[in-house]
Amino acid sequence: MSKPTFRYSHYDLNEQRAGTVIEITLSAVANVRLMNSSNFERFTETLKHQFLGGVAKKSPIRLSIPETGHWHLIVDMEGHNGLAESSVKMIDKAPAPRIQKAAENVTAR
Repeated sequence: MSKPTFRYSHYDLNEQRAGTVIEITLSAVANVRLMNSSNFERFTETLKHQFLGGVAKKSPIRLSIPETGHWHLIVDMEGHNGLAESSVKMIDKAPAPRIQKAAENVTAR
């Protein structure tokens, strides 16, 4: 199996909830690819893969996790000159409200 011929930075985001926002800061124009584990494996084998993102021409950019699961972020320079430094920050969405069971008010008759 072949490997990508270009350099890239890989961020293993582990398990993330749907709606979590990822903020990516870049020093130059770069490709940003947010993908699940199966697509990341396909990416590393240079097979066709699906991802959210694309060419990032401004910084920072934000991407939202579309569904709960294990996610990976790739920053690469394929098709661009030079190298880009990158950093990633997780901006967790507001936690789901806690459901509290209402106290039952039972009256004997």
